[in-house]
Amino acid sequence: MNPIQARFLADEATAKRYARLIEPAFEDDGFPISCFATAEGGPWAVEILFFDLDRETAESRLRAVLGDAYDLLSVELEDLPDRNWVAVSLAGLAPVSAGRFLVHGSHDRAHRRGFGHNIEIDANLAFGTGHHGSTRGCLLALDTVLKSRSPERMLDLGCGSGVLAFACAMTTRHPVLASDIDPVAVTTARENARINGVAGLVDIVAADGFRHPAFAGAAPFDLVLANIIARPLAALAPDLARHLAPSATLILSGLRPEDGRRILAAYRPFGLVLVRRLFDAGWLTLVLERRSR
Repeated sequence: MNPIQARFLADEATAKRYARLIEPAFEDDGFPISCFATAEGGPWAVEILFFDLDRETAESRLRAVLGDAYDLLSVELEDLPDRNWVAVSLAGLAPVSAGRFLVHGSHDRAHRRGFGHNIEIDANLAFGTGHHGSTRGCLLALDTVLKSRSPERMLDLGCGSGVLAFACAMTTRHPVLASDIDPVAVTTARENARINGVAGLVDIVAADGFRHPAFAGAAPFDLVLANIIARPLAALAPDLARHLAPSATLILSGLRPEDGRRILAAYRPFGLVLVRRLFDAGWLTLVLERRSR
């Protein structure tokens, strides 16, 4: 089934208002939503990309969110060719530097640095090329954490392409468990681990939350990175806390600035306190540490 793009134009304030309304309605589905200026001084566009939905269902779901505004905004729906839209949108992006880490595509191997760690990730069907503000925020936070800590048991929860797990393995040379709910992401991450020479250090499994025997053998974790979104991160707090070492560090992202209080409230009862916030391209990354209660 081909993807369907919904699009409408409005002034900046209206476009941003409706983008904020639409985003939480589809965040659990992972449908990409973008809001941008079409030209200097011109109208703004809001675009939503629907996967695995027919045209009628996509329109019905968007109407349910927008109500009467759907017709007022003159929303247009278009069937798009069946292509790897993640790769199309990210192909050709420049390498991304985040502390000691440089994330680059195979077409940019000439830009590898002679210091730190170069991580090769091509745009694919798995999230995480380093260009997204939440991924870069996690890498920057990890760079800082690893200057003062030497974790031996690490977890990349919701690993996507595997970039965060690879950064951990390259720096510490200790084993890392990586998991993702999406089998396509797991397959992609395993291939990326081979390309980056860390297949022997990173164990990548398909798992929904902590429902996999690999967690029992790898826990308790000294360091956990979870670049997901606010709702599942809050729901995972009890299970995640049960798998942590007494003085563990958490790096959490995939968050909007307004999500910070909700996440801190979810993790505080388990002895996890905020030690650092990072903002990158509109995304929030939180660094938490476990303290004695």
